[in-house]
Amino acid sequence: MHPAPGLILPLLLAAAAGAAGDAPLVAGVFSPPRQAPDFSLSGSNGSELKLRSYRGKLVVLAFGFTSCPDVCPITLATLAQARRKLGAEAEAVQVVYVTVDPERDDAARMRAYLASFDPTFIGGTGSAERLGAVQKEYGIIATRHALGASYAYSHSSFTYLIDREGRLRALMPYGHSADDYVHDLRILMAKQP
Repeated sequence: MHPAPGLILPLLLAAAAGAAGDAPLVAGVFSPPRQAPDFSLSGSNGSELKLRSYRGKLVVLAFGFTSCPDVCPITLATLAQARRKLGAEAEAVQVVYVTVDPERDDAARMRAYLASFDPTFIGGTGSAERLGAVQKEYGIIATRHALGASYAYSHSSFTYLIDREGRLRALMPYGHSADDYVHDLRILMAKQP
């Protein structure tokens, strides 16, 4: 049985609280793992971005926006550092970054932004409605607020770790180090599908 949309985060937090002691991962775990909701967005690489296209790889799924002044660039820099630390093993990992700001974040802007961290990172964008549906499926909260003559977003800042079979395995809270990501990704790489 799959949880209702929008209920993933509360269920995850409950699972993490109950199962974290049983798992070797640093991140909070999904116990048992459940299928990650698929989506179809415009990819920053000019192709359709579907989560299922990355079966066979580990996916680190993050949400944010290119105009973010602090949390997003720190998260992306941490993920880029983790990929460098993984060396050749990084080929088994795909970072997918979905915007919460469809008004400004088109595919070209996301491509340039993500390339400044790691050229392998793929961004996802689309209409406000399509992105809203993805956010709901993943329990992401994104609130737009005025910022002088412009605007910014307050948004969920955790990342999902998705295994090679497309299952949600863990949730990494904001602020963890590249070493924590490397630790958890190597454990997930070692698990048999």
